[in-house]
Amino acid sequence: MKKISLIGSTGSIGRQVLDVVRRHPDEFAVAALVASSDADGLERQKAEFSPEFSALASRDKQTALEAAEYGDIVFNAAGGFAGLEYSLKAIGAGKTLALANKETLVCGGDLVMPLAEKKGVKILPVDSEHSAIWQCLGFDFKKKVRRLIITASGGAFRDYPPEKLRKVTPAQALAHPTWKMGKKITVDSATLMNKGYEVIEAHVLYGTPYGDIEAVIQPQSVIHSLVEFSDCSVLAQMGYPTMELPIQLALSYPLRLDPAVAPMDFKSAFSLDFRPLDREKYPCFKLALECGKAGGIMPCVLNAADEVAVSAFLNGRIAFTDIARAVGDTVSAFERRDAESFAQLSETDRSARIIAQKIIDRL
Repeated sequence: MKKISLIGSTGSIGRQVLDVVRRHPDEFAVAALVASSDADGLERQKAEFSPEFSALASRDKQTALEAAEYGDIVFNAAGGFAGLEYSLKAIGAGKTLALANKETLVCGGDLVMPLAEKKGVKILPVDSEHSAIWQCLGFDFKKKVRRLIITASGGAFRDYPPEKLRKVTPAQALAHPTWKMGKKITVDSATLMNKGYEVIEAHVLYGTPYGDIEAVIQPQSVIHSLVEFSDCSVLAQMGYPTMELPIQLALSYPLRLDPAVAPMDFKSAFSLDFRPLDREKYPCFKLALECGKAGGIMPCVLNAADEVAVSAFLNGRIAFTDIARAVGDTVSAFERRDAESFAQLSETDRSARIIAQKIIDRL
């Protein structure tokens, strides 16, 4: 039986992790629970799962970090830059890391990957796109490939002409056509910043050069990513748009357990479309690639600015199209430096948020 330390237990991903535990009580147990700020939700989870350790991060982050020392596998479903420190703690403690926190690799890949190699720690991807690639590679992170092809739904505004985007509302942005996700990631899906993050993650996690990673629009969100090998054969991973399968697979690896989702229905007619990704329509995607290629602290700056800008948009303070403007201006205010420590990245995150807020105040 695997014991799970769950970071971000009351969020959307965290709740689905606990659904897996409920479905497979003979396979998994909960060793630790950490919630961000939902005290009532955490108390209900504690009553049901009786963990050895629990903490509310908003009250005491340092105590919450101790969760990384519990269990066999640390499942990091924390939101935002805060998730990086949990990942570093888990790897430092020698724990297998199931990773649903994008910022771990986007902001801290230069710290995380060398530490994981030094400690001999496995990082198991939970994002549907990276789980798909992982599966297509036969769970071999170092397998040689010709291309990684990451799919995107295109978000809520994929069929909107650019001239309509300035007047779209937060409610419209949150009406994702295929996925049900949290507010921040749903807006990032509409700007395609999220897809830019995933390209950075793929580069860091699989060691694939940026020139060999592509992103395409797959509107039905049924093909989660593809891998092209040296002979130009292509493998794709398919499934309905739900996080339950990649969550369960990360927990059960190397085994596959009973279905977490409904089987694909190939008796009913359906189509699968692919569309090129128009980078001019998605300036946030371009910004993410530029920062990823620059490396060092720049992806951390990008992420911090995006968190501030998305929050401002959701609160009605800026237009949808101002997100890219605010992020781009913040990135331009920084010079590239190597990423050397968590303390340095934490200060970069703090500084970038201050600058982004000042830029937004002037818009």
